[in-house]
Amino acid sequence: VEIAYENISMTTSYEEAAKDADLIIEAIAEDPNQKIPFYQELSKHMPEKTILVTNSSTMLPSTFAEYTGRPNKYLALHFANEIWRNNTAEVMGHEGTEQKYYDEVVKFAEDINMVPLQLKKEQPGYILNSMLVPFLSAAEALYANDVADPETIDLTWKLATGAPNGPFRILDVVGLTTAYNIVIMNPEAKDPNSTPGKIAAKLKEKIDQGKTGINAGEGFYKYN
Repeated sequence: VEIAYENISMTTSYEEAAKDADLIIEAIAEDPNQKIPFYQELSKHMPEKTILVTNSSTMLPSTFAEYTGRPNKYLALHFANEIWRNNTAEVMGHEGTEQKYYDEVVKFAEDINMVPLQLKKEQPGYILNSMLVPFLSAAEALYANDVADPETIDLTWKLATGAPNGPFRILDVVGLTTAYNIVIMNPEAKDPNSTPGKIAAKLKEKIDQGKTGINAGEGFYKYN
């Protein structure tokens, strides 16, 4: 771990980041308007050998494949939150992904001690978030419609199921910006009187206050 940490380097240079790369993982928030120009610029700097994967948690590789300059070497590799403990790696290609590159990403996941969870076809939300997002959305709806506060909703879930965390504690880990970007994909969110619209407004209020989740020190809860 210490050796890996010491070898981490930061750069804002596409050329420096991409040179001689075997694999590049894109981890931009769920916003196509940020992802597409990133891919278009990155495609100018990647070597021919580079495999490109997205760590998107909900968006499909086919949405962006044409912008990567290498659709046959492009697919999804989605890590769960707290991967040092929840070491899942969802691997999902699109129709244009070549099998050998899919297999290389599966092997990469195994090599870094992740458990590769192989999807046979594209699915919005992949496996994990196909289950998790409806759960979080149900909790957000209870909050947005003033049925109960986040603390009470979390307590209900924890006491009833024995789960260590409730949905709003999970949302703090996911990040409120990501949660907001997901809910505004729903066309109903444009109506402020709809449940998605109310959820978006509640999340936007916290984001505007800098309360974006655990990484910011505060979301629905405060963190030291």
